[in-house]
Amino acid sequence: MKVLIIGGSGFIGSHIAEKWHNEGHEVFIVDNLSTGKRENVPFIDEAHFYHDDVKNFDLITELVQKHQFDYIFHMAAMVSVVETVEKPLESNGDNIDSTIHLLEANRQYNNNLKKFFFASSAAIYGDLPDLPKSVETSNINPLSPYAVQKFAGEQYTKIYHSLYGLPTVALRFFNVYGPRQNPESDYSGVLSIMNQKFLNKAPFTFFGDGKQTRDFIYIKDLLQAIWIVIQDDATNGKVYNAGTGNQTDLITVFNAFADYFRYEVPYSFEEARAGDIKHSYSDVTPLNDLGFNPEYDVMKGIAEYLKYNQD
Repeated sequence: MKVLIIGGSGFIGSHIAEKWHNEGHEVFIVDNLSTGKRENVPFIDEAHFYHDDVKNFDLITELVQKHQFDYIFHMAAMVSVVETVEKPLESNGDNIDSTIHLLEANRQYNNNLKKFFFASSAAIYGDLPDLPKSVETSNINPLSPYAVQKFAGEQYTKIYHSLYGLPTVALRFFNVYGPRQNPESDYSGVLSIMNQKFLNKAPFTFFGDGKQTRDFIYIKDLLQAIWIVIQDDATNGKVYNAGTGNQTDLITVFNAFADYFRYEVPYSFEEARAGDIKHSYSDVTPLNDLGFNPEYDVMKGIAEYLKYNQD
């Protein structure tokens, strides 16, 4: 089968690419390397790697028309919330226009598509206090252009299914962590930042009291969720949460790092940052009903993540 991954050199995209490649499929990547790294996908040869932008619509259309991809993964975005606030028009082009063009190229020219996957975000829920966050019952309250754009992308995938019959699905990612996550990235999760602090024996700052909770999902569990939804026709036109359904506070995570490294780094507490939410976790019941069963709690995930980094 042929697979196209837009943003395939990034943290999550590279893991998707690796899994398809290891299963013997032909994988193509388009990535402008603004946040991704070419070295994340050394198994992709130059003939299958396009150092280009998702907004190069001529290239995207040409690739779709020529290769008739079985699976399309739209992982590319302007992922920095701050940058989308500073550049709302430009980020709209990156995060909405590109999604529509990619969908339209497949509607017009791809007669072989089995699934179009869109990477969305739990950011669309905003700071409303209801928990757990449910696709069916929780209100949407986007607080940034990034969150608005992700929600818009979801809606376009839904109507491209309902109006045109395109097989689409979207996952709202919660706090994903694992190998290849860049701690310098604006999108990086707190676990990769904490890992960097422990490796360098540098001070770590808790913004707030450290009791704030997040739904951390290890990259291998996320891949399990992705593979479930892309292979089931019942998911067409739908949106799902991608988390574990559990919440873990940051102090517990910090202690897990300290146990693994067998030392503690200095830490301090500062005021919570404006806009930071206190608690977050997902309702993944609809995903569980499809067979999703996360294998990594935070302790197991951190141990594997840190072992990978040491190796």
